[in-house]
Amino acid sequence: MSYVKDPSLAAQGLLNIEIAEKRMGALLAVRERLKKTRPFKGLTIGMALHVTKETAVLVRTLIAGGAKVAITGCNPLSTQDDVAAALAEEKDVLVWAYKGESKEDYYKFLTAVLQAEPDITIDDGCDLVTEVHKKHQHLLPKLIGGCEETTTGIIRLKSMHRDGALKMPMIAVNDNKTKHLFDNYYGTGQSTFDGILRSTNLLIAGKTVVVLGYGSCGKGVALRAKGLGAQVIVTEVDPFPALQAVMDGHRVLPMAQAAELGDLFITVTGDIHVIRMEHVDRMKDGAILANSGHFDHEIDMTSLERSAKRKRRVRHYLDEYLLKSGKIVYVAGEGRLVNLASAEGHPSEVMSLSFCGQALACEYLVKNRGKLPNDVITLPPEIDQEISQLQLKAMGLTIDTLTPEQAEYLRSWEQGT
Repeated sequence: MSYVKDPSLAAQGLLNIEIAEKRMGALLAVRERLKKTRPFKGLTIGMALHVTKETAVLVRTLIAGGAKVAITGCNPLSTQDDVAAALAEEKDVLVWAYKGESKEDYYKFLTAVLQAEPDITIDDGCDLVTEVHKKHQHLLPKLIGGCEETTTGIIRLKSMHRDGALKMPMIAVNDNKTKHLFDNYYGTGQSTFDGILRSTNLLIAGKTVVVLGYGSCGKGVALRAKGLGAQVIVTEVDPFPALQAVMDGHRVLPMAQAAELGDLFITVTGDIHVIRMEHVDRMKDGAILANSGHFDHEIDMTSLERSAKRKRRVRHYLDEYLLKSGKIVYVAGEGRLVNLASAEGHPSEVMSLSFCGQALACEYLVKNRGKLPNDVITLPPEIDQEISQLQLKAMGLTIDTLTPEQAEYLRSWEQGT
């Protein structure tokens, strides 16, 4: 039995899914192929993803391929309640999700998905797969494998493999070029500021924006901040992306120095406590903190809650903290993913590419059932090429092809200067 906040929201959810589908032509093309081949017939796919209108389009695509789907959220604040209500009315779907889940319900819902005994998992952050390995190991013989959507989850999976703990094949969908070079870069860049602006209505132009982390997500956030007229400071622990940030025209500073200069701080590292109280104490009165990495511990929210004299909700998912010094800092989206807590996540066009990767990864697992190692696996590059081509077609674009002479030249080593 599904569990959603308000079933009466289903009509609006259906409208939002309809709009998303119109913008996700590449995924709809994958759906049409899967509808003919039915690779998931008789299989259950368990999902822990952000329950958004775009995810609903993926769910419909997997069902078209023959699957039954059990889905919950991968973040307590990312569910769109109208979409969850709409999914609960769809055939062959069980959904457990609502915005603002308690930690108890969050893990109860993960358990509910696993009680559906999935054959394939789809994860965003690795919580579902972690629960399999910690508490539901009886499912491992049945599991064909899983797919992981995001950088944080890939880091966790590689740690599991390093420790000899990973007992199923996992497809690193995040490592597709059509995922991390589009979703992380274009999607995170735009949707992060969508969330921040909904919470704060802040004028970005003329502000100093500190971007913590300069991976694909950080690059996208910094680009959009610069485009909106901000001065951008980047903090990093890796010398190569730090060098990239300098070459892209940004200042690079240690966080201890950047803390005193920033008006808006955005974490996109995937790590823990990159903003700590030692940094918050150095910040300007009125500084704004937001996270667009993954879990809610990039900002040390526990210490902030403990240290503040007062906390109050002052706007849509914007909390004001009065410090003992008398200064005020604001946190958008409760320190969770600001683009989903305060807004609607990535645009549909971006998620179309990411979810093509998820659907085709599931197909790849089925085709290679029993042949894949218990490792973190990257999809063959031709699947990325297929996704790119589908998106170009959806956008009405065509590109050149190599002439036979050009193709032969690229294959040959004999022609030189």
